[in-house]
Amino acid sequence: MDETEKELEFRGICHSFGVGTDNELLVLDGIDLEVKDKEFVSVIGPSGCGKSTMLYIAAGFFQPSKGIVLHKGVPIKEANRDRGMIFQTDAVFPWLTVQGNVEFGLKRQGIPKAEREEIAHEYISRVGLTGWEHRYPKELSGGMRKRVDVARVFANKPSVFLLDESFGQLDTQTKERLQIELLQLWAQEQKTVLFVTHDIEEAIFLADRVIVISPRPAKCISELVVPFSRPRKLELKMESDFQDIRRELTKMIIPDIT
Repeated sequence: MDETEKELEFRGICHSFGVGTDNELLVLDGIDLEVKDKEFVSVIGPSGCGKSTMLYIAAGFFQPSKGIVLHKGVPIKEANRDRGMIFQTDAVFPWLTVQGNVEFGLKRQGIPKAEREEIAHEYISRVGLTGWEHRYPKELSGGMRKRVDVARVFANKPSVFLLDESFGQLDTQTKERLQIELLQLWAQEQKTVLFVTHDIEEAIFLADRVIVISPRPAKCISELVVPFSRPRKLELKMESDFQDIRRELTKMIIPDIT
């Protein structure tokens, strides 16, 4: 990969929790991964293997025990708005309306009121929440709250989106609708996405590449370039080629599956 194409780069990332104690746990063991500018990469692996830890290090929430993560060639030392995170659990502020939630980061940046209102309205519309601007999270469904999360992160215009099993707690219909909406937003915005998921079909459907990591301590053990063109429709998941890839990846994660 050309150096100018690299948006994120993991170099020899190792991480342990409880360092220096009897309960020290090695979670990541030499993760090497490159993500190109505007690429959508999914990461899959067994439950508890360290997928989320990878994202938290890329977000700058903490430093790895060994190795380095680079963003546009610069070592990541702390969190900043250039890397937006969408968590599995709701991250909406219950005391703010939909409008207030989407404006939150813009307000902290010092963007004038009229401008941030305009930006917030744009992204609220893009995620299908027009008419709900003045509602509070308690008045929204789980899927609607997740749309607020997505709108807020996109409104801040980071260059990298980090998604940590962001649709994992949603019902199937809501999840698939949000997958389509995410792909539409990504196509419009042309940002870099690193998406961690335990859902193999979701990983294939969304991504340009799927990275498979091993059970803990995690290593990158395989990479699959997704062969399907874009834009993608949900019917793709029913095609035999798609299901063949799903079975192949499933066997990597669960080797003894029949």
